Amino acid sequence: MKSLYRRYRPLHLSDVVGQEQVVTALENSIKNDKISHAYLFVGPRGCGKTSVARILAHEINGFSYELEDDYVDIIEIDGASNRGIENIRDLREKVAIAPTKGKYKVYIIDEVHMLTKEAFNALLKTLEEPPKHAVFIMATTDAYKVPVTITSRAQNFVFRLADATTMHSFLSSVSEKEHIVIDDDALDVIVKKGGGSFRDSLSLLDQISTMSDDKITKDLIISLLGLPEEEKINKLLNNYVAGDVNEISSGLKEIFVSGVKSETLVEELISSIIASPKPELMSLLAKLPDVRPPFTEAKLLVAFLENSNGQNYQPTNLVMPSTKPTVSKKSSKESLETNVEFNWDDFLVKVKKLNDAIYAQLLKTRHTFHNNHLEIFPDKRIVKTILSRDNNKRVLTGVVGHNVKITIHDYEDTPHEEVNDDLLSKISGIMGGEVKNDGGGSPF
Repeated sequence: MKSLYRRYRPLHLSDVVGQEQVVTALENSIKNDKISHAYLFVGPRGCGKTSVARILAHEINGFSYELEDDYVDIIEIDGASNRGIENIRDLREKVAIAPTKGKYKVYIIDEVHMLTKEAFNALLKTLEEPPKHAVFIMATTDAYKVPVTITSRAQNFVFRLADATTMHSFLSSVSEKEHIVIDDDALDVIVKKGGGSFRDSLSLLDQISTMSDDKITKDLIISLLGLPEEEKINKLLNNYVAGDVNEISSGLKEIFVSGVKSETLVEELISSIIASPKPELMSLLAKLPDVRPPFTEAKLLVAFLENSNGQNYQPTNLVMPSTKPTVSKKSSKESLETNVEFNWDDFLVKVKKLNDAIYAQLLKTRHTFHNNHLEIFPDKRIVKTILSRDNNKRVLTGVVGHNVKITIHDYEDTPHEEVNDDLLSKISGIMGGEVKNDGGGSPF
């Protein structure tokens, strides 16, 4: 039996849900016989880019569409595994051959951003002077990786993740057709975890439906997926605002004992804060994306305690540069005379006041600070590009001062992560047990 996301994949443009602006434009182009030689579909995974590409390829040729059909005039290429120049050269040699049955020979290139620079250059030659019978439909999750020379020669369509109301209605309809008995609040959990992706949401519904023959409830889904209870999330955030260290510690223990993974908890916390943003939670939100293995639970605890009301831990060695610096043996007085004091949260606040765009990019980075050297580690190439611009770097330098050196690393670079013994002793005291730095994994 096919999975739900395959059974409910749309077969016509009129079946597509949640992409009205795209569907309307494409239907009009077909109706008026104004077919472009190149399209670029941009959007997050699971929002229907590839499905619409296949439908469009069939409808402009007048072909009926079934998931398993195979027309020689519709060629699908996976950009991730056919990314080299030799693959595009092969395409260029074959594109001149007229279609066999349809009016157009359609090339669907999925994940087109994965093509190499040389492959893009070869593709550009074809897009500049395409045969009249050739249509290219390219799809990507990372539009910024596609050269402007390519995007400027294609009609660009932006796909969006479905909003909660649309997704809830869609899943409710599917559940009714599949005779899946499920509560509305249970569907709400699936909608939230699916994140607006039709494929992910249907896969979750499919998974849950096989785990129970009875009515599916919210509590059952939370238990099966290992999710923290919503009230416990809210309690943690309220205790963070109140600065109640003991309640924060016991709350984290209770959640972890119930089997919830620290990574899952971080995701739920971020989602909860974004859903109901409050100024007093912004400092915590800025730290949560950096909570990654190893020592995930320890870092999560520190993220809660640092800068909570009445607490201000300063774990300066939580993230270290790739080359470990020698720990300074200078006195506190001498250290203050030679080293600039630096607080990442204060730095973010000051940058935000000057430039919201730079602030938004800094939230996508990790950092280290040692010996008046601020090293910033972007998580994507575009973040590196933006922060490295001269005018943006001047803003950063103006905030930290000219005594501090700033390095913007390549996005592939990662800082060496380490939790120092002093910090571990503080965490150990709060968690009520001995915590050792064994170089990896969770200390709890």
